[in-house]
Amino acid sequence: MGVHKKLEAVKEQLAGVRVVLVRPKYGENVGGAARVAHNMGISRLVVVAHGMPEQAAMEKMATHHAKDLITNLTLAPTLAEAVADCSWVVGTTARQGRRRFFLENPAQMVEHLLPKLAKNQVALVFGPENQGLSNAELELCNATVTIPTADFSSLNLAQAVGVLCYELFSTMMARKESPAAAPSQASSRVLTAMYDDLEKSLRAIGYLQESDLGYWRHNISHFFNRIGLRAREVKLVKGICQQVQWLAEGRPVKGGGRK
Repeated sequence: MGVHKKLEAVKEQLAGVRVVLVRPKYGENVGGAARVAHNMGISRLVVVAHGMPEQAAMEKMATHHAKDLITNLTLAPTLAEAVADCSWVVGTTARQGRRRFFLENPAQMVEHLLPKLAKNQVALVFGPENQGLSNAELELCNATVTIPTADFSSLNLAQAVGVLCYELFSTMMARKESPAAAPSQASSRVLTAMYDDLEKSLRAIGYLQESDLGYWRHNISHFFNRIGLRAREVKLVKGICQQVQWLAEGRPVKGGGRK
């Protein structure tokens, strides 16, 4: 395959990938991120904020080459809404702690991501320049990635976007064949609803107390996000939850498991 055809094929495979910037402080950083994302074949940019960053600052750094990303920029009030239709969400973080699991470097992240591109919407998520993603926001992620540095210094937002987008783009360009496609997985919105049903069911039988909620939600989302669930598997879990709630309420339950 010639370079031009390969480039077009890679851009087509990247059509389901979006870069998500959470509460960026500076319009210049949004424009810089748009520019590097465009150069690496990614055509969708989402900003999580309550207001649009400064237009002139974004356009100046994006230059005319990435103007379309700024023009078509999507604004979302929360990360949950920004990734609601995504089935694989990768969060970037420089911090490592007991609540920050499944850390990968950029190369490992790309290897796990590539099979999912064909049938899933994917988000690469970057936190605010001054503090990064919160624990609650990381709980929406299927995987987290840390960019190694020599002295634990954080990178500029556009630089971080550039590192991950380059790793993804260059790996895809170097591959002679695409990996076998992984099945489509349940979206973030569907998984969140499932966690709500699980919480309601466990409360109904007295298993889950108010003081346990934060710890439980973190661990259960980590477990299911890491392995990934298909839509029919989520439907099965939600069906079990419904039966548990009916039983707790003294209502008759339905046997079987198929509807």
